[in-house]
Amino acid sequence: MRFWEIGLIVVNFGLLYWTVIANKKGGRGWFIPLGIAYALVIVQIVVEGGRWEMVPAYLTPLLLMAYFFINKRKKASKSRIAVTVQAMLLIVYLLVSVVPPAMLPVFSFEQPTGPYAVGTTVYHWVDDERRETYSDNTADKRELMAQIWYPAAKGVGEERSPYLRNASKMTTAISSKMMGLPAFVLSHLGLIKTHALVEARLSDSESRYPVLIFSHGMNGYRNQNMYQLEELASHGYIVIAIDYAYEAAASVYPDGRVAVSKTDPNLTSIAQYGGHIPLWTSDAAFVLNQVERLNQKDTAGRFTGRIDLERIGMLGHSFGGAVTVQMLQNDSRVKAALSMDGGFYGPPVSVKGFGKPFFMMYSDETYSNVMISYDDVAKQLGGVSREAFEAPRKEYIQKSGYALAGGGMSILIPGSKHASYTDLALFSPLLGLSDENPRRDHRIVNEFSVAFFDRYLKGKDDSALQVLAAKYPEVNFKVNN
Repeated sequence: MRFWEIGLIVVNFGLLYWTVIANKKGGRGWFIPLGIAYALVIVQIVVEGGRWEMVPAYLTPLLLMAYFFINKRKKASKSRIAVTVQAMLLIVYLLVSVVPPAMLPVFSFEQPTGPYAVGTTVYHWVDDERRETYSDNTADKRELMAQIWYPAAKGVGEERSPYLRNASKMTTAISSKMMGLPAFVLSHLGLIKTHALVEARLSDSESRYPVLIFSHGMNGYRNQNMYQLEELASHGYIVIAIDYAYEAAASVYPDGRVAVSKTDPNLTSIAQYGGHIPLWTSDAAFVLNQVERLNQKDTAGRFTGRIDLERIGMLGHSFGGAVTVQMLQNDSRVKAALSMDGGFYGPPVSVKGFGKPFFMMYSDETYSNVMISYDDVAKQLGGVSREAFEAPRKEYIQKSGYALAGGGMSILIPGSKHASYTDLALFSPLLGLSDENPRRDHRIVNEFSVAFFDRYLKGKDDSALQVLAAKYPEVNFKVNN
């Protein structure tokens, strides 16, 4: 909970206790506590932003005022039973006021640890060579929204970027398309700020910076790994995240149009997921083309001649990890790649690996599901044969082995879940999307991510990776031969 949220609840419930339990009517002095109660509500809403989770707490001044008016002529003495009942009701009301904002927090991101401040900007790119297959109008072209985080000059004082631009549209899509929740539930995400400075000047510390392309998961969104994107930018990377239109939770275009996800909610098989690979890899290749154009001539003047096109990496989560695998295999511009609990959809990986640096981060949840035996869950499968159950698991293990052949690296964070590699792990403990320490998971991911890309895009030695292997022995860092 935020500072003024905590202050509002502590003070206003203290006033309720003072009035109801201690039975302090205060005479004409009741205007003072009532004024304090209303003032705290106003200050919290103005300074931090109001949200529906705080509605019970916002009602405390009204209850306080009602109690003053109702009881101002009653005798001071109350029976022990009356006091007990009132105390119990006050406790219940306190819980109702505290639990929603505590369980759906307006969280903050860890301060990036790199030497650079972080800037951010957004681009709207249209691919005139491809039509939008999700549109009934054959004249519509494929449009993508991309956001860039980059090393920024310090001391610029620009406005901090919100976590989500077009917040009401995005929170509605994330609630419904990603989480299957009512549209209003995650509306508070629109109140979250990041560390990135809007339209900040690119740092002059280096003449050129390496580039990383980030791919979200199916029905995800470009900002879903903010904890990681800002961290990488603070260590000297230009990081570009794509909204894969109509297969992201939502893409909001500059003119206000919203491309809400149209993916089949019943996607289950490897073949079904594989059918989406060509669209995403075409999008990623188009974005790489745009990066080249930015380097030639950025209309904002920020990135012209400042991008090192010989040092391009990719990273992705879930289905975005599968896209990263395909791009590493098929696009010579991608020199190194990181997959966070990603699948292996699309054309098969070579049995000899990629011949390029590849890092696979597994979640304990996914790995356990892959390794579970048919006999352990046969009763819950409802007639599914052993062969049908084991086939996708065998394929995943085989493709994973191919991808790691010839020097591929891997870790598995104990207790981690599929969403532990994303910001979703911070949304709420009620959603069950993370283990008990998601911020520690994020620190592990960030430290290994920076060390990996520093090694293979910046040419540093592998000592940082070895130090991390010793620092976190529980993740079982492996380098496959």
